[in-house]
Amino acid sequence: MRKMLNTLYVTTQGAYLHKEGETVVVKVEQENRLRLPIHTLSSIVCFGQVSCSPFLLGHCAEKDVSVSFMTTYGKFLARLQGPVSGNVLLRREQYRRADSEKSSALIARMFILGKVANSRVSIHRALRDHRDKIEEAGMEQICQLFSRYTKRLLLEDDLDSIRGIEGRTARDYFDQFNHLIVAQKEDFVFSGRNRRPPLDRVNCLLSFVYSLLYHDTRSALETVGLDPAVGFLHRDRPGRLSLALDLMEEFRSMLADRLVLSLINLGQVKKKGFIITESGAVKMDDDTRKTLLVAYQTRKQEEIEHPFLKEKIPVGMLVFAQAQLLSRYLRGDLDEYPPFLWR
Repeated sequence: MRKMLNTLYVTTQGAYLHKEGETVVVKVEQENRLRLPIHTLSSIVCFGQVSCSPFLLGHCAEKDVSVSFMTTYGKFLARLQGPVSGNVLLRREQYRRADSEKSSALIARMFILGKVANSRVSIHRALRDHRDKIEEAGMEQICQLFSRYTKRLLLEDDLDSIRGIEGRTARDYFDQFNHLIVAQKEDFVFSGRNRRPPLDRVNCLLSFVYSLLYHDTRSALETVGLDPAVGFLHRDRPGRLSLALDLMEEFRSMLADRLVLSLINLGQVKKKGFIITESGAVKMDDDTRKTLLVAYQTRKQEEIEHPFLKEKIPVGMLVFAQAQLLSRYLRGDLDEYPPFLWR
């Protein structure tokens, strides 16, 4: 299993990263603000106007430290990485399965099974933690509906039908999402999912965390030798990492959504930490972005027992564990891909 290393998130505008020996140095306004040994890092993520020296980029590629560039909103722009790892035979098998709608459906249904089951657990946990503040009957009804969806998915082998279940699950889940916000309800109102750009504070937080998760799933897939651009649920599209989006489905509710709800309900983010632009787009200020990044990294360091592997691993390693299980399934070492099922 890959060692859990840190991700360096650089959000300070105008920052410049360069190499000194075996360390990464972050310079702001001609002053060194941070110095980290490169062997402690798994990746570097730069937001907005952040630049890197060519020597640092080359060193990161040599040391297998990926460097990603995002907009200040968290939209992915580009990524630098060293030589691709993995066996070409694994990728050829991945492509063969992706070309078959039947084979794609068998894998896609497991991704969505994980998504539906974990969404149900997320709602149950919200009921457990805030039963006196949440309308219980409606939530219990959604949980029962999701239980029926999981049973149906186990019997489904048609890709369009699986996508239909995923779409209905997402709609039903987000219809209830505003009820899961039990604090600062006037400042954080969720009336539906919107993006590119987000038009309210809740969607701003969700989109940003989804971008972080997207980065992590891509890294995990490339680490085990899979092509993150060729998916089974999401089909090929230029510029889209379809398999990374597939793998994300299992973790959206338990990692991303729960983190956003916790930040709002615990008062760790505030209305004043967001900026509304002339176009109506909402973005975070630097302090709010840093608060979210610290919370995300802290969550990734927590340990959880993997239901299939039966061992405790950091939350941040879950995507790597699932990528490894997917590669084992494609190689024929497993009869079926086991999705991560949160408990």
